[in-house]
Amino acid sequence: MNPESLPSTAQGCGPLVTASSGTARSLRQQLFERVRAAGHIPRVDLAKDLGISPASVTAIASELIDAGLIEEVTTTRRDTDTARGRPPVALGVRAEAGLVAGIKLSDHRHSAVVIDFAGRQIAEASRDGRAFQLDAAQLLAEAEAVLDTALAQAGLGRADLGAVGLGLPGVVDHRTGRVPWSPLIQDRDVPLQRLLADRLGRPVVIDNDANLVTLAELWFGAGRALADFAVVTIEHGLGMGLVLNHRLYRGAEGLGMEIGHTKVQLDGALCRCGQRGCLEAYVADYALIREARTALNLGNRGVKSPQVLLESLYDHAKAGNQSARAIFNRAGRYLALGLANIVNLFDPSLILLSGERMRYDYLYAEEVLAELQGMIIHTGRPPPKVETHAWGGYIWARGAAAMALAATTATALAADPVAA
Repeated sequence: MNPESLPSTAQGCGPLVTASSGTARSLRQQLFERVRAAGHIPRVDLAKDLGISPASVTAIASELIDAGLIEEVTTTRRDTDTARGRPPVALGVRAEAGLVAGIKLSDHRHSAVVIDFAGRQIAEASRDGRAFQLDAAQLLAEAEAVLDTALAQAGLGRADLGAVGLGLPGVVDHRTGRVPWSPLIQDRDVPLQRLLADRLGRPVVIDNDANLVTLAELWFGAGRALADFAVVTIEHGLGMGLVLNHRLYRGAEGLGMEIGHTKVQLDGALCRCGQRGCLEAYVADYALIREARTALNLGNRGVKSPQVLLESLYDHAKAGNQSARAIFNRAGRYLALGLANIVNLFDPSLILLSGERMRYDYLYAEEVLAELQGMIIHTGRPPPKVETHAWGGYIWARGAAAMALAATTATALAADPVAA
């Protein structure tokens, strides 16, 4: 599907169809999302899943086929199928319907991917970031550069994209496209979505980076088969995404799930958001680095980069240095406290721990998870599972691309406003 065939709201750099996650979805949107999540699915299974008649599924599927969004796919027979007649036919997303891109900006490394409508990755690129705050124009230039590198890899141009998704750390208002605060930007309340859309000449959607990993799990990972789950990301900061009833939950104003900035200590450690006692200030990179300088007896000899310091701290812990181990163990206990609060508040069926810091196994050691069990409400039922997913660095950008794809298809389906 050519981007120019979309309704006028999706052309150029105009807004895509997005709104709060509580908005009702049309049956066309629901059917498309079930097909997308399943990969390939027979019409009879769609009717059961959606609670509608097979005739309604056939009618809606025909509309989506005519629109070029889905297609019929011949599949192998299942054990329950009869051996006679034509081979079984399922529905699948038509990969050639269009292309979207996703960009992830961070303190140290930016990444971008291009995917088709079936979620297949076409190209990827990354470049070093800058470990200090930039003004909005500088950050936009960084986003533009990494996207253009990915497009060049595939021999594509910006005009080939139906939309671009952008993710970054901090407080991001998905609905308005503004960034009230981010550790990457010097200014506050920046209209980043509009600025990037004007710069790229394509529709743009933006969100907090933790929501991107959650979308990637929902679209491509363990969350495809779950109605409710939570994702906690540990990178240079601490983030959280929450899925309720198969939909990403952002809160009434689109600014919820800031688990890293929940308070765990009154008048505690200083957080990079400017407040004290935030969970992130005890678990994130800069919290570990702050204590590593003391544990490794570096004093003020700040000659090592933050990344080198972290690796050195971890190597010392593995070698048996008790001070280094104590730093990770303390951070792990605070992480257990944060996870327990998630369980007690939302009761998810699964909590996924994701991010580069999952290599530091002291953060989720058996003792940490045991402490988590001691802080949750005991109901007699098994506690939720906690799993670690050490995705590659491009998972964030893939989540951003999934967000762009969801918004683009919602517009193409002329559905009621719906969030990614």
